[in-house]
Amino acid sequence: MKVGLLHYSAPPIVGGVESVLAHHARLISAAGHGVRVIAARGEAWAAQIEFARLPLADSRHPRVLAVKSELDAGRVPPDFEPLVEEISLHLTDLTAGLDVLIAHNVCSLNKNLALTAALQRLNGRPGFPRLIAWHHDLAWTTPRYQDELYDGYPWDLLRTAWPGVTQVVVSDLRQGELAGLFGLPLEQVHVLPNGVDVGAFFKLEPQTSALVAQLDLLVAAPLLLLPVRITPRKNLELALHILSHLRPVHPRAMLLVTGPLGAHNPANDGYFAELLKLRASLGLEHSAHFLAEFSNEYLPDALIADFYRLSDILLLPSREEGFGIPLIEAGLSRLPVFCTDLEPLRALGLQDAHYFSPDEDPQLVAEQIATWLAADPVYRFALRTRQRYTWEQIYREGIAPLLAAPIPKDASQ
Repeated sequence: MKVGLLHYSAPPIVGGVESVLAHHARLISAAGHGVRVIAARGEAWAAQIEFARLPLADSRHPRVLAVKSELDAGRVPPDFEPLVEEISLHLTDLTAGLDVLIAHNVCSLNKNLALTAALQRLNGRPGFPRLIAWHHDLAWTTPRYQDELYDGYPWDLLRTAWPGVTQVVVSDLRQGELAGLFGLPLEQVHVLPNGVDVGAFFKLEPQTSALVAQLDLLVAAPLLLLPVRITPRKNLELALHILSHLRPVHPRAMLLVTGPLGAHNPANDGYFAELLKLRASLGLEHSAHFLAEFSNEYLPDALIADFYRLSDILLLPSREEGFGIPLIEAGLSRLPVFCTDLEPLRALGLQDAHYFSPDEDPQLVAEQIATWLAADPVYRFALRTRQRYTWEQIYREGIAPLLAAPIPKDASQ
């Protein structure tokens, strides 16, 4: 499939819509589709994303501004229709070969009504791509634009549901506004929020990002971090049993053990084999992850720091510790700590960690963790963000189905 993205400007121009457009382009391209960005201002920023310049799409083009000044006063100037026709011709050429065109804000703002009119005129013509109108802002429902809007053409284009167009908004508020403005049922207005690029936000190392994708760690709810070597004194079997008892309440809970096998005890190979057998017997093959299965080397500190930022809880079930560096790292990462009640660990965590015996019933520890998760608003908010507002999740659940959907029926029929 070949997908076009249309806006007044594109990266490296800085703006909220420009940022969203860039993420859409990246995700669509990564899914294997061809992508063409059509805008007046901007530059090609990735080899796999085509950039096509349409100067008259600019909201700041001198001809567009001259027409807008007349439109804002309620007059349709003689230059309007020739401008619409010229944009139509260019837009026809630049959309050739596209299957879908996503127009960001062009169908809902009066920044360039000649571009809006050209798009409306081309919509539905043979050979023109299926149109998705992506509304971030709505002129007709925003007080600051009211003095620039009038009854009739072309202003009414911004409050009319064009035939065969898929309508998308970024929030429930916008859904209600657009449905009321267009006279559409709510279910005919798709809500697809803006998102966050987790890797960029956390500045994840490439190796971290690869492991996160391979293990699907962003769906973990919660992600328990155990940053230790694999050796019997770390009591990793208790962590597996805790996870097993936690998953009936939190079925997407995961455990991540980051360390390699302990280097100085040959018996660690046998211990790891027993852990893998226990994991299989508990049915945790897809939820308890040992990075030692991918590498026998220590991970760089930068990767460990990444996993602290991505995790929800530090779990440390050790039978003995001389100090407890993971607690210090958890403190710096604002990560809650559930650890065994060992003197060095209590000296670090004081009253600010959750303690249990190395021989504790794992169900009781799981219940302790579940109680904390249910009560903590920071965890609940973080979980909602990971589940609803990562760009990968938004693409998978929202954008990809829209691209594959058929042309919607005319809402007026």
